Amino acid sequence: MTREQTPLDALGEQWLDTLLDLQPELHVHLGRPGREGEYADLSPDGHQQLLDAGAAVLRQARELRPQDDVDVVTQAELVRTLELAADQHALGLWQRDLNVIASPVQDLRDVFDLVPTETEDDWSAVARRLENLPGAMAGYVESLRAGVRAGNPPALRQVREVAAQAGKLVGSRTFFTDLADQGRAAGVPSRLAAALDAGAVGAAEAYSGLVQVLLDEVAPHAPEEDGVGRDIYAVASRGFIGSTIDLDETYAWGVEELGRMVAEQEAVAQEVLPGATVAEAIAHLEQDPARRLHGTDALQAWMQDVSDRAVEELGRTHFDIPERMRRLECRIAPTQEGGIYYTGPSEDFSRPGRMWWSVPEGETEFDTWRELTTVYHEGVPGHHLQIGLATHHSDLLNGWRRTIWNSGHGEGWALYAERLMADLGYLDDPADRLGMLDGQRMRAARVVLDLGVHLGLEKPPSAGLGTGPWSGEDAFAFMPQHVNMSDAFVRFEVNRYLGWPGQAPSYKVGQRLWEDLRDDWVAVHGDDLRTFHRDALRLGTAGMATIREVLLP
Repeated sequence: MTREQTPLDALGEQWLDTLLDLQPELHVHLGRPGREGEYADLSPDGHQQLLDAGAAVLRQARELRPQDDVDVVTQAELVRTLELAADQHALGLWQRDLNVIASPVQDLRDVFDLVPTETEDDWSAVARRLENLPGAMAGYVESLRAGVRAGNPPALRQVREVAAQAGKLVGSRTFFTDLADQGRAAGVPSRLAAALDAGAVGAAEAYSGLVQVLLDEVAPHAPEEDGVGRDIYAVASRGFIGSTIDLDETYAWGVEELGRMVAEQEAVAQEVLPGATVAEAIAHLEQDPARRLHGTDALQAWMQDVSDRAVEELGRTHFDIPERMRRLECRIAPTQEGGIYYTGPSEDFSRPGRMWWSVPEGETEFDTWRELTTVYHEGVPGHHLQIGLATHHSDLLNGWRRTIWNSGHGEGWALYAERLMADLGYLDDPADRLGMLDGQRMRAARVVLDLGVHLGLEKPPSAGLGTGPWSGEDAFAFMPQHVNMSDAFVRFEVNRYLGWPGQAPSYKVGQRLWEDLRDDWVAVHGDDLRTFHRDALRLGTAGMATIREVLLP
C-alpha cells in the first residue's frame, strides 16, 4: 500500500526542489531531467543563498507534528542536517573547502562520469557543462579568497596536493579533451564537436587558473599544521556520524579496537601460514598466482563476477532484493587517484548502481584475497543494498529522504556488512578473512590517527612513535604499520584523512554504533536479523542517533 503524503513529506519534497534549483548537479546524481549542464553557485553569495533557504525550511520543520515513524525520521533529519549546515557555515567551512578527495575541485570534474552520452542532446548538455565549468570555478575561487581574507584558509599540505591533482587537468591533452574526442567519435555534428573542443580548452584553463590561485594566493597564507582543532572537528564529526560522540572516549576506544584488530589478524595469519607473522602471511599470499589478477580488465571482470554471485545468492537467502536492484555495474574509474567508491542508481533505475575502482597510475597487479571484502563493502550487502533500497522505497520515503547520505550510517553499514559476510561464511578462507581484517585494522588505525592529529592528542605508546602530541608527519609513519598497500595508496589515504577531518573515523565508529544497535535490538526482539536489517534499511539513510530512536523507542 502506498503511503499518503504528509505535511512533513511535502516539506521534504519542497527542500529537495530547492536543492535541485540551487545545486543543479543533483539532477545528474538523481537521474532527473532538467538544468542539464549547469553548476551550483560556489561563490560566497551562493553559500549564503543556500543557508537562507535552509533556515526557512528549518523553521517549518520544527513546527510540524509527525504523523508516523517515517515522519519522525524526516523531521529529525531535517532539523539535524539544517542545524548542522548553519553551524558549518558559521565556522566558515565553505571558505576552506579543499581536500584531495571530496571538494569542489573534484566535484566539478567528477560529475562528467555520470552524465549520459547516448544522444546528440546528451552531448549538447556535456558541451554546456564544459562551457559553464569556468564560471563555477570562478565562484569557488572567490570563496577560497574569502577564506584567505578571513584568516581561514585550508592547510598547506592540502593546497599543495590539490594543486598537483588539478595540474593533471591542465594542458593540451586532458580528461576534457579526451571527452571532446569521445563526442566526435560518437558522430556529433561538426558545430557541436567544435563546441566540445572549445569547452575542453576552457575547462582546462579554469583548472590552470585554480592552480595559480592555490599556489600564489592561498599557499602563502595556509597554515602548516594539518590539525583543525576541536571546534571544527566536533562539528565535522557530528555531521559525518549523525550524532554527537565523546571524542576523547572514542579515541581511547580506537586505541583498544586497533589492538584487538592486530591480535585477530595475527591469529588468522597463523592459519594462512603456520608460524608466520602478518607480513609473512601477506608475502606468502602475494606469491600465489591463483589469488592475483593482472590488469584492470581482469580486475573489472572479477569484481563483476563476485558482485553478481553475491546479489544472486543473498537475494535468495538473507535479504529481499528487488529485481530492479539486481543489476550492479562494476567499472574502472577514469581517474587514477586511488580509492574505490559507489554511485547510486538513478531514481528510475535506468542508470544502475555502480562500483568504481580508481586505480593509481602504474598499478597493474591486484590481490583477490585482499579485495573480496571490498566488493561486499561497495556492493551487496553493503552500499548497493543500502542505497538501492532507499531509492527503491519511493512508496515510503519522500524524495529528499531518498537523497540523504550520512557517512556514519552508510560507511558504518558497509563495514558492518563486511563482518556480516564473514559471519555468513563468505570469508571462511583464512586468506580472504585476513584481507577483511586488513581493512578493519586500517579503519581502526584511522580512528586513532584522525582524532589524534586533528585534536592534537597524545600518541599512545602502542603507536611506536615516541611521546608527545600527534602531527601530520606522524600519520605518514603510522599508517604503513597497519596497512599492506602500495606507497601511493598510503600517501593518498593519509592526505585524505588530513584534509577531511572526521570522515575516516565515521566508518569504524559507525560500525560500532550499528553493532551496538543490533545487539540492543536483539535483546528486545530476539535473534531475527533478517527482520532487523529489513526494518533498519527501510528507514533510509539517517543519522545513527535518529535510527536508534526509531528502532528502539
